[in-house]
Amino acid sequence: MSGLIPLKAQARPRAGKGAARQTRREGNVPAVIYGDNKTPETIALDYNELWKQFLKGHFTSTAFEIDVEGTKHIVLARDIQLDPVRDTPLHVDFQRVGKDGIIRVSIPVRFTNDAASPGLKRGGVLNIVRHTVELYAPATAIPEHLDADVAGLDIGDSIKISAIKLPEGVRPVITDRDFTIATI
Repeated sequence: MSGLIPLKAQARPRAGKGAARQTRREGNVPAVIYGDNKTPETIALDYNELWKQFLKGHFTSTAFEIDVEGTKHIVLARDIQLDPVRDTPLHVDFQRVGKDGIIRVSIPVRFTNDAASPGLKRGGVLNIVRHTVELYAPATAIPEHLDADVAGLDIGDSIKISAIKLPEGVRPVITDRDFTIATI
């Protein structure tokens, strides 16, 4: 499980195109924190610090603790605008969540024990139906990935969501059926 990733930010007194451009010229990325029935806050994040977190992957399914000049906010990145040429961040929208908040996130599925699958040994192919699964998870305990074990599966077998052990407090968004993750 991933914990809260700390980020430092400064408050931006002005909003708008001119203020955002000035923030970028200073080497920062403009952002906004909204939600949790509080007023939105415009902030500026250090470009290098944000870029490192963005390159790690799973940016929109990672909970961050943003320190805005002494005030801490638990947030989830909901939108990131990228430069169309350089693919660098231009602006980030963060949604504020409570410590006990349950959020909807898309979590990648990792397949393990390929060598122990008789179906794959005999020439079968792992057909991944869902690369990610939509889950409800606590804001402070979002899993980095789900592990799907393919050991013992033969040709024609499938892995369903019920076969994957979910961490405590995590449940799938789709609950009306036992959907397929992958087949062999």
